[in-house]
Amino acid sequence: MSIRVVVADDQALVRRGFAMILRVHQDIEVVAEAGTGVEAVEAAHRHRPDVILMDIRMPEMDGLEATSRILTEADWDARVLILTTFDPDEYVYKALRSGASAFVLKDIPPEQLAAAVRTVAEGGTLLAPSITRRFIDRFAQGRVVNTAVADRLQRLTGREREIMTAVARGESNAEIAERFVIGAATVKSHVSSILTKLGLRDRIQIVIFAYESGLVEAGEHDIGH
Repeated sequence: MSIRVVVADDQALVRRGFAMILRVHQDIEVVAEAGTGVEAVEAAHRHRPDVILMDIRMPEMDGLEATSRILTEADWDARVLILTTFDPDEYVYKALRSGASAFVLKDIPPEQLAAAVRTVAEGGTLLAPSITRRFIDRFAQGRVVNTAVADRLQRLTGREREIMTAVARGESNAEIAERFVIGAATVKSHVSSILTKLGLRDRIQIVIFAYESGLVEAGEHDIGH
């Protein structure tokens, strides 16, 4: 069964370029294109895609509001992959916080775009450690701890807090398993439990929650290479 995709970008050449790249792959079907946020929301409701490639800055309604509306109103498992030139700004932060599963740079190699769509469609996320560091440095420093968010940490066991801290540092399940000398399946179980207890969608929201709750502070640990 093919992955159904909507491509939303106000630049026609960029939008059609992404669509052409994806249409080469037999397991991906581009069901619609949208040039505005309003069109993206309408296309999502009409076609019920698995993945929406969403630009941030668009006319009529920006990608941030469109993402929020789609994910709030969807009665199917919709996922949003943010397209950006990565000019680090509050829009990227808010888009991920609203439930977007990933973001990719617009200069992504063609062969990696399809892989990104497949990862998101399968329930995965894309937030590389190197981008995590830039992301957190830009948005987490100087933030006041949200006490309501911090109080929710009480729902977690001590080990789950340790796992959350490791995820926030950008560590993979394999790296976390090695750190705590436990099986990868156990790590996966802990991550699933964290998501359930805190009402989070994916690993990206775990990262954001960890910083907003004060569990981890920006600059506290080095991330990436």
